[in-house]
Amino acid sequence: MINKINKEACLKILADNYIGHLAYVYKNSPFVVPITYYYNQKNKSLIGYTGEGHKTTALRANNAVALEVEDIESIDNWSTVLVQGTYEELEGPDAKFQLHKFTNGVKELIAKKEHKDYQFIPQFSDKTHPEAPPIVYRIKIEEITGKTRRYSKDKHSKNKNTVK
Repeated sequence: MINKINKEACLKILADNYIGHLAYVYKNSPFVVPITYYYNQKNKSLIGYTGEGHKTTALRANNAVALEVEDIESIDNWSTVLVQGTYEELEGPDAKFQLHKFTNGVKELIAKKEHKDYQFIPQFSDKTHPEAPPIVYRIKIEEITGKTRRYSKDKHSKNKNTVK
């Protein structure tokens, strides 16, 4: 059975992952692209960075976004979270500070989940170019929802994160 999950469980899924699918609209057409993100628990927002291109042009024109993050173990055991929010570019010291948090946060998650030790951003992303600094952005979370499916042969088992 598929169940809704509460906000606390949704935020935990965001915090425990670093790859999502960003959805946006450009010239009346929808686009979805994979991104690396970091969930900033302190201000409940998502941090990312990118370079100049189609995505930044689109997001500057229409800052409404959605981000989908998933935890999939199997066809019968999965959770997914949908965030709706707004895109905001960061500049100056705030951008540098958030990029530092992003780097450290994603490196910690990779070490924890994949048992790999990356030292620099270019080792897990190709967005940094010496000729152009990265565009650091924040996605302000306006709404968050989630669903889960946990199939168990034991009919009496229950998922603690479901909402009734």
